[in-house]
Order: sequence, then structure tokens, then C-alpha cells
Amino acid sequence: MAVSDEDIAFVHDLFAPLGALTHRKMMGGLSIYHAGQIFAILSSEGRVYLKASGAFAEALAAEGCEKFDMGDGRGMNYWTLPEDALDDPDLASDWARRALQAL
Repeated sequence: MAVSDEDIAFVHDLFAPLGALTHRKMMGGLSIYHAGQIFAILSSEGRVYLKASGAFAEALAAEGCEKFDMGDGRGMNYWTLPEDALDDPDLASDWARRALQAL
């Protein structure tokens, strides 16, 4: 299943407080960029993930977020956006700013 125009609009609305975003469709999902830097992805299943490692990944894990799984047991340095941020653009953008700062 590939991302739809509605999925793309959702992500842009969710992270609107960040300012201008760009995106690129890749492998059925979506890469999300701010100022040319990838900071998040949208999976083909519609899950929003933030790029994270180290202390920021630990903070996301403490929030109950899940690491991206490629389906074969291998993970990537992307963690789900906390549930309470999925319908709160200000909170989602706060998490996104933390992701960008950690890069």
C-alpha cells in the first residue's frame, strides 16, 4: 500500500508549525524534510516515525514509541511519534524539532 495524497496532506498539517516542508515518495512510504534535512518518514501503513538515535531515541522509547522494523527483524533509526502528538501539531512539531536538533 502506498501513501495517498490525504496521507501527505496529514503529515504537512501535522508538522505545519515547523514551517516549509518537502517530501519524497520512497518504497511505498514518504520521506519528510525540513530545510533539506530528513527528520521523519511515513510508512506505507500510515505510521509516522522520527529519525532518532542515542539520547533522543531513549527519550522516545521512554514514551512507549516503537522502533521501525523492516519486517525481517532489522530495525532502522526511526521511532514512532508519540501517540499523543498524532493529533496535536504543536506537540508533533516540538518532537520534530528535537529530532532535528539531535541530527
